[in-house]
Amino acid sequence: MARTRKLTVSTDVHGHTAGWAETEQAPPATSTPDPTAAAFFDVDNTMMQGASIYWFARGLAARKYFTTGDLARFAWQQARFRLLATEHAGDMSQAKEAALAFIEGWRVQDVERLAEEIFDELMAPRIWVGSRKLAQRHLDAGERVWLVSAAPVEIGRVIAARLGLTGAIGTVAEVVDGAYTGRLVGDLMHGPAKAEAVTQLAAVEGLDLTRCAAYSDSANDLPMLSTVGRAVAINPDTDLLRQARERGWEVRDFRTGRRAAKIALPSTAAAGLIAGAVTAGLALHRRRRTH
Repeated sequence: MARTRKLTVSTDVHGHTAGWAETEQAPPATSTPDPTAAAFFDVDNTMMQGASIYWFARGLAARKYFTTGDLARFAWQQARFRLLATEHAGDMSQAKEAALAFIEGWRVQDVERLAEEIFDELMAPRIWVGSRKLAQRHLDAGERVWLVSAAPVEIGRVIAARLGLTGAIGTVAEVVDGAYTGRLVGDLMHGPAKAEAVTQLAAVEGLDLTRCAAYSDSANDLPMLSTVGRAVAINPDTDLLRQARERGWEVRDFRTGRRAAKIALPSTAAAGLIAGAVTAGLALHRRRRTH
């Protein structure tokens, strides 16, 4: 039997009936919202350089919430997730088990507070200026703009609020008595799940998907990109770049020099993630020894 997913359009991001949630901020007062048009932006490497969940972990490490070993284990889990998501999109069970285990026992309000602090410190400087301008063009035209990310919806909500966007669609972590259990509710907001979420949101919000746009860096988001009337490849990986050229989609690359030449492959992305985590862990270890 096909699985169904219930859309929750609410400011209550801790619903327990869906594998994802959408949260909305008030539209800019100076714009006249277009009730049928919207834009959907992937976050990692599309709106932001790198992975939002990784920068969140780096921020926690700087606050000594993690030991060096914790951060290294987290990096390994995230690397495994990226590899599984890219190479074995049909079998995500192992990735799901590892995805949010690091926040088990944390209070939701603490994660939201820390996400705001860490966005300002580590994520804001890594927002692609070009992507931010593209989102602003939609807002200026009176269109709504949502982020769509595999990251926890709480992190997506913070990023959307800080950027003045409409809201965020993201993965829902299970919450019991105000604390995370380390498990997911439903599936990760990844691949076909993004397309399904966008389609359901369009039905609820009265959007005409043929008038909507979607932006992503990854071929994993081809289902979402194919759902809307206008697809744009941002800083595309090799597979997405090929698909964009074949389908006549617009391509925007905000990387420069070496960064643009290094179109991400799963192995290099994972290696970079681990190297960054180890570097951060060693730096944290050195700080502890000097205090």
